[in-house]
Amino acid sequence: MKMNFLQNKTSFLYLFFQLIIFSFPHYSCSDNERFETTTDYSNLVSLFKEFREFQLPSMIDGVPDYSKNTMKLQYRELKTFQKKLAAIDTAGWSITKQVDYHLVRAEMNGLDFHHRVLRPWSRDPCFYSIRPGMTDPLDIEGVLPNPESFPLSDDDLDILNEKLKKVPKIYSQAVENLFNPAKDLATLAIHFTKEDVMLLDDLTNNLKVYHPTLLLEVKNARDAVQNYLDWLIENEPSLTEPAGLGADEYNWWLKNVHLVPYTIEEIIDKVKMEDYRLYTMLKLEENRNKDIPDLKPVKSYREYQDLVRDAVDHLMEFIVSNEIFTVEENIDIEKYWAARKSAFRTGNDEMGVPDYFSYYVQREPVPHEAHEGLGHDFEWQRLDNDQREIRGIRRLFFIEWIRDEGWAFALEELLMHAGVLDGRPRRGREIVYEQAIFRNCRALMDLNMHTRILNLHEAMDFCIDCAPHGEFLDDSHHLWYEARTTLRIPGWHMGMVIGKIQLMKLFRDRAKQLGTGFSLKQFLDQFISTGFIPISLIRWEMTGLNDEIKLLTR
Repeated sequence: MKMNFLQNKTSFLYLFFQLIIFSFPHYSCSDNERFETTTDYSNLVSLFKEFREFQLPSMIDGVPDYSKNTMKLQYRELKTFQKKLAAIDTAGWSITKQVDYHLVRAEMNGLDFHHRVLRPWSRDPCFYSIRPGMTDPLDIEGVLPNPESFPLSDDDLDILNEKLKKVPKIYSQAVENLFNPAKDLATLAIHFTKEDVMLLDDLTNNLKVYHPTLLLEVKNARDAVQNYLDWLIENEPSLTEPAGLGADEYNWWLKNVHLVPYTIEEIIDKVKMEDYRLYTMLKLEENRNKDIPDLKPVKSYREYQDLVRDAVDHLMEFIVSNEIFTVEENIDIEKYWAARKSAFRTGNDEMGVPDYFSYYVQREPVPHEAHEGLGHDFEWQRLDNDQREIRGIRRLFFIEWIRDEGWAFALEELLMHAGVLDGRPRRGREIVYEQAIFRNCRALMDLNMHTRILNLHEAMDFCIDCAPHGEFLDDSHHLWYEARTTLRIPGWHMGMVIGKIQLMKLFRDRAKQLGTGFSLKQFLDQFISTGFIPISLIRWEMTGLNDEIKLLTR
């Protein structure tokens, strides 16, 4: 009787249920609703701004709400936004305006993919963290202050107090929302949540000395994180959900969100070919330098600072004097330097826990500083100064990262070939190739995990075996971090390599178009000025070649 009653769609309860559902604001759009076609670019700008507000998570008691019902409601309303976008006719628009349209389309596809596939709120235990960082655009605000900032100002103390009060709410929601967590993501969450507990212990010790009034709040926060850790440890053995996306979903993500005109199978081939090239170049360099002593690391923190500052100054002088690209007046090298100093690691125990790259940076820092400074920091400063309504804003769902990382990674080797290491110790050229090989290893780790060829631990072992000086990666914080970002942000590490390849393809296409009129400075200035957008769109805008965008929209 009960089943028959519930299946009767004329029943009072069914009609009442339908009334409630369709009277809810998020359900205001029928699946059959149509929107009037428009050709006005301003409508795209307005829709983009509306979408950016819409995708922000709802808040309950100061904490983002990622509950199952709330996410279902958001996904349904997303379809309304996508229909509104589809009603915008770009015929007759300039390529520049059409590029903006595809940026909006990619962001909406990104939210769609988050709901359909990634579902970090329900399948990724790393999503709930007291630390800010590499979660996703729906990040939960970080809690832990920098240890060097103690004693805290009154304002910072109030902020910390409010953040600590939110921690139990965050982790209570985590246990409620994670109804199908992926096993390898749970393993990663266990590893990093253990670190979170230790960091909260350190915070407790600082508060005992400087701000004992917050000890109860930090105890409650620590208990919540420890309870979450215990829950993960108890449940992790029974989890079976794979963390890797699978080739089909990865291909959808590449094509529709990152606007990459290659499949995962094509990318694997390209990364392997690049690996062959890098190892060949490395061995030729090693043979060339066989009678030259190895580079020696610095021996003190001060010596390290001086070495890196010299590298930064050398890069700036080289870029300007050789007319590589324009360094705008509002680019602040000292702003980068101030941030760089706070993150120094030399590889010596008494000077801090190193990451893998510290082995190289303390010998020849120019390639690394080209990547981090010219490649990343200057680009983020440019974005901060960009006033364009759609382009001049950070993209959601890491859509800009293949452009960002591909450019930064490319600078390491391209500047070497342009002469930035001329007159410096010759073995520095080996470092360029060794660092590039490690980035290739991470790309292959990314691709192998998301095609589900390797699980988490197998992929980490692969990376150790693959990388030059892989012994420095073995069970290191750096390797765990790289594995976490690789699984949680599909395409990041692969994107470094494929982004570099896309940039070199653009070099070729533009050079062939311009012939003897090609200018490196003009080319790179134009590349930079297009903004933080996928390289396929940059290529379309710079060259007029539309073969890739046709492939991406069919």
